Amino acid sequence: MGKFTLRAALATLMALGSTTDERLTKYVDQQLNPLAIDDGECDARIAALNLSTLAKPPVQLWQDHVTMPNIGWDVRSLPAYETRTATFMRAVYSKRQLAEVLADFWHNHFNVYGFEFWSAPTWVQYDRDVIRANMLGNFRTLLEAVANSPAMLYYLDNISNTSGGPNENFARELFELHTLGAMNYLGAIGKPGSAPKDDQGRPIGYLDTDVYGATRSFTGWRVSPDSGQFAFDDKVHDKYSKTVLGVVMDDFLGVDDGKTVLDLLANHPGTARFIATKLCRRLISDDPPQTVVDAAAAVFYNQRGAPDQLRQVVRTILLAPEFRNTWGQKIKRPYEYAVSLLRAAQADFVPDDNFYWVYGRCGQPLFQWQPPNGYPDRKEDWSSTMPLLQRWRLCNWLIDGWRYGGTGANKDDLRININAQMPAQYTTADSIVDFWAQRILGHALPPEERGPIVDFMAYGRSTSSGLPAQDIVDRLRFMVGLIFMAPSFQWR
Repeated sequence: MGKFTLRAALATLMALGSTTDERLTKYVDQQLNPLAIDDGECDARIAALNLSTLAKPPVQLWQDHVTMPNIGWDVRSLPAYETRTATFMRAVYSKRQLAEVLADFWHNHFNVYGFEFWSAPTWVQYDRDVIRANMLGNFRTLLEAVANSPAMLYYLDNISNTSGGPNENFARELFELHTLGAMNYLGAIGKPGSAPKDDQGRPIGYLDTDVYGATRSFTGWRVSPDSGQFAFDDKVHDKYSKTVLGVVMDDFLGVDDGKTVLDLLANHPGTARFIATKLCRRLISDDPPQTVVDAAAAVFYNQRGAPDQLRQVVRTILLAPEFRNTWGQKIKRPYEYAVSLLRAAQADFVPDDNFYWVYGRCGQPLFQWQPPNGYPDRKEDWSSTMPLLQRWRLCNWLIDGWRYGGTGANKDDLRININAQMPAQYTTADSIVDFWAQRILGHALPPEERGPIVDFMAYGRSTSSGLPAQDIVDRLRFMVGLIFMAPSFQWR
């Protein structure tokens, strides 16, 4: 099976057109239509792992991993573990790379701790049928799929939200994290419907009273104990008048009370601004230019009824001039760092417990952020001493310690075989470092990074004279590791 190489990826990109604009537009449009991309090699790698839960329908997941008598944690949690494995495999081997970036984004946006008692057995459904099935579609559709999912219903406690004992956890995060965002929070400044209005008579943000009204609207949203799917219990639903974002609901609409709240939030211009800001922060920079945020928010709002609303928003961001001109303004988070290293190093990658242990110390174990706000997305959170130290340790372990294991003939072989990838014609420290910089980065290292790495490879010899073959073998993988640890590989 083929493996990713930056040179091949660049050659494929260059073949898409005669100008930069043409090539980028065609590439973005290809990536925004992931099902049209042949991903057979990646699919075959995942199939070879015999992951048994990935294709199970939601009801079967519930029956096999929740209601099965005498079920142990190893069986109950299997969907979460297998989804994690498949996610890493796709990140490393899939040609649908934008889909993987967006799946990671939306998992963080609608964060659920994946290895909790109730989310773990339904995690295949949350990843496959909620996040991935809707992440290029319509936000309102995605929002309801999240709200209906057993993973979210249990995680944010709406399962216990009743007229006699309201629980506002889900409603609070729905406003603060999922839709309008804290940027549009106005505090507890008045009665229901008293928020300041914009020039079209819409409340400019939300009050605590809106959260309280939404909490009452979502009473009775449940999970069926038989099927594990969404169910509505009218007996515990609050049937009294509610006011949310200035709209009075007094027609006793039952389950439609909650759906009306989702409508109001998905169609609010503040939600468009908040989602656009977060997407631009993930795809462009920590403090993205307001021009592209405004453009993306306008598309989000104007296309809020379109079935491909989110695809249009992402396309707007990726084809904006600001996207091309902001390299180096974000640092890779641990997940992105590990995946990019594995791809660039052409690892023979199958995640195992040893990998998860070493990787987890970097601070971003997949699907394991416990608060509802998702992993942080600013460079300050990932560029302090300890996060960098742990990713350097991960790099060193991947390059020099990650072996096949077991009892087979290759049990002592490294899963990343750098020496096997070294062309014989490069024998000087200068040429070896420059070859690997181009292989990994697509460009030369800046002088302040290149110099120390060349000196390491030369080991006191001339940097322009041929090195003994055994010295190249002994030092090469560590030299490549230094490139992976260099600032040029950390930033994006």
